[in-house]
Amino acid sequence: MDTCRITLNSQLTLEQRELYQDPKVIQRLLRDSKSTAVVGLSTDKTKASNMVASYLQDVGYRVIPVHPKAEEILGETAYPTVSAIPFPVDIVDIFRPADEVSDIVLQAAANGAKAVWMQLRIVNIPAAEEALRLGMEAVVDKCIKMEHGRYGGMLHLAGMNTEIISARRLAK
Repeated sequence: MDTCRITLNSQLTLEQRELYQDPKVIQRLLRDSKSTAVVGLSTDKTKASNMVASYLQDVGYRVIPVHPKAEEILGETAYPTVSAIPFPVDIVDIFRPADEVSDIVLQAAANGAKAVWMQLRIVNIPAAEEALRLGMEAVVDKCIKMEHGRYGGMLHLAGMNTEIISARRLAK
């Protein structure tokens, strides 16, 4: 049994979890990525998308807000769509309803993104399959903040069971 596979009551089948929640893919994306476009980033600081984006900034990622009406969020220029971002991003993190994901995946591919990431409870398997066909990685039904905290040791330090056992000391 792989102890690094926490499902959090995911609605994905075991086969889908192996494809779209692979711990090795998630760890590589978190380690190698520098920029994350957050689609559906709210201007409201109490919304999950804003808290996640703020966390990502705090740990060193460049966050590119994608919001149809905002000009700036979290001190960064906001773009109305992924297509409007004038430079490639590493990850397109999606906080939009599942029926909007297919179009976002196509925009991410045109942008040159390396991956699309559907947040918790956002599941669109055909869109994830399309992302893979277009040469991107796809993560489905996972929170990027929780995964970063889990693999970076922050959740364990807060007393949460991450199902990761390590004697390694964290860098200061």
